[in-house]
Amino acid sequence: ESPTASIAISGGSSPKPMFELFAQSDLDWSRLHVFWVDERAVPPTDPRSNYKLALESWLGPAKVPEANIHRIRAEFLPERAALEYSLDLERHFGAGVPRFDVIHLGMGPDAHTASLFPGEPMILNQTGVVAAVRVEKMHQWRVTLLPATIRNAASIAMLVLGADKQDPLKAVLRGPDDFLTYPAQLARLPQTELFTELPED
Repeated sequence: ESPTASIAISGGSSPKPMFELFAQSDLDWSRLHVFWVDERAVPPTDPRSNYKLALESWLGPAKVPEANIHRIRAEFLPERAALEYSLDLERHFGAGVPRFDVIHLGMGPDAHTASLFPGEPMILNQTGVVAAVRVEKMHQWRVTLLPATIRNAASIAMLVLGADKQDPLKAVLRGPDDFLTYPAQLARLPQTELFTELPED
């Protein structure tokens, strides 16, 4: 049996062009298992669904096998959706903290990443794998991977677009550790390589 790889992808508007590029490539998608970093508590048909975005722009057009697609069942109540997702992760990776080959993250203008927003207590959780979190500023529940899972990845790719993110990105890349204020600093690992178009100071 040929080896497989695993990726956890993020949503938002930034990755759509990347997903469309993936769809046009001739990679053997049967060897890739696709998971999600986070998901809003909406059904898979909802326009806000991270799954729907990836399905329409990449997974569907590229004919990624259904068995390789591990979506968060966000149509369930958030706690149940998180539990079901943790069981799916355990089936694929075994017990303990999953080790993804690649975790793809984005960053908001407030320096949030995944569904870990500034001040979220779960940012300090060092052992959990996945959780349901309430994002008060969005009046919304979400299911998200937790820091232990993010930081256990073999590699992290963070895609950040937009002038409104330039200053927070500088703090994320160059500032002292302050995960509660800048959750996107979770992407900073010793093995992280930076490829940025950030203007030098």
